Amino acid sequence: MRRALFLAGEAGKRGEVPVGCVITRGGEIVGEGSNRREEGYAAGHAEMEAITAANRRLSAWRLSDCELYVTLEPCPMCAGAIVAARIPKIWFGAYDPKAGACVSVLDLFSYPLNHKPAVSGGHLEEECAGLLRRFFLDQRQTQEGKNHDGP
Repeated sequence: MRRALFLAGEAGKRGEVPVGCVITRGGEIVGEGSNRREEGYAAGHAEMEAITAANRRLSAWRLSDCELYVTLEPCPMCAGAIVAARIPKIWFGAYDPKAGACVSVLDLFSYPLNHKPAVSGGHLEEECAGLLRRFFLDQRQTQEGKNHDGP
C-alpha cells in the first residue's frame, strides 16, 4: 500500500486525482499504475493501468494468483476489470462515498458474477483520504483564485 500511496502522490503532482495501484504476486510487484485520465482517456484509472501492466508482465489475462492494492475503493469500471482479470484479493485505502463499487455505493461483488474477490478496505485510510482531501482543496483554491482575479 505504501508504493500505491507513492504512485498516488506522483499522480497528484501531474494534476491527476491522486490514486495509485499496485498488483503483487508472491509479494513481488508485477504491475502498477496511477490515474491518467487528464491525459485524455476516461479509462485511465490506476487499477486499469496496473492490471494492464500486470497482464503484460505475466503474459496472461488471468491474474488469479495476484493481489491488488489501491488507495481508493474501486469504481464500477475498475471492479468489473478486477472480476475480468480474476484477481482474488483487493486491499483498498479510502472509501469512496460517490463511486465506490466494493462497499460504499454498491457491492458489485455481491452479484452472481463468475468471480467474487475478497475485499478489505480502510488500509492506511487516513493517509489515502488525506491525500485526496488535500488535492481537492488545492484544486478548489486554485479555481477560486482564478474566479477572483477580476476582468
